[in-house]
Amino acid sequence: MERLQKVIARAGIASRRKSEELIKDGKVKVNGKVVTELGVKVGASDKVEVNEIQIEREEPVYFLLYKPRGVISSVRDEKGRKVVTDFFPEVNARIYPVGRLDYDTSGLLIVTNDGEFANLLMHPSGEIEKLYVAKIKGIPTRENLRKLERGIRLEDGKTAPAKVKLLSVDRKKQTSIVEITIHEGRNRQIRRMFEAIGHQVMKLKRERYGFLALTGLNAGEARELTPHEVKQLRALAMKTPKK
Repeated sequence: MERLQKVIARAGIASRRKSEELIKDGKVKVNGKVVTELGVKVGASDKVEVNEIQIEREEPVYFLLYKPRGVISSVRDEKGRKVVTDFFPEVNARIYPVGRLDYDTSGLLIVTNDGEFANLLMHPSGEIEKLYVAKIKGIPTRENLRKLERGIRLEDGKTAPAKVKLLSVDRKKQTSIVEITIHEGRNRQIRRMFEAIGHQVMKLKRERYGFLALTGLNAGEARELTPHEVKQLRALAMKTPKK
């Protein structure tokens, strides 16, 4: 038996908090009867409806995918391009990516059907670190790298402080490899950060998400997260943000 709001959230209908609001507003039925109390628990055989539509309940699944470049972080694409769910032909659950990686960005992406888990990881208050390795045009100065470390102003506001390390430079080709760690998840954020200091990103890969890495995987391959890893991710996402 599980709390009703958790079942609704896990089905991907809404966050846990929003699910509680739906219950209190009388928009949820259990076995045909409206439920407005938050303490109600339901089992696998109970019929749950939200706004008169029965929710589909699945066992939660959790995967780590090494997303290749040229793949959309979505479950479908109007242009017929390859999407991340194409890498899971044997999975019948309605899975979707947690957050996104740009079409031209490769690397670690979590895929699940657990809406509550996904909302928890994507919540703006979370500070799960994501480590990227970028190949950029030009050789950045130490002062420009410090700008990224302190936080740099973009059109949608100043970024949080980042961890930055210059890994290598190719003076002949005038390119550099830079490691950068952030905990935000704005659209094309890494690329825009480098553009703000005058460097175009040529190639970008997310190598780490919290404690998770791509160890043992090739591009296009995936593995299931262990129950312990899922528990660790929940704990990491629920940590009190740094002041």
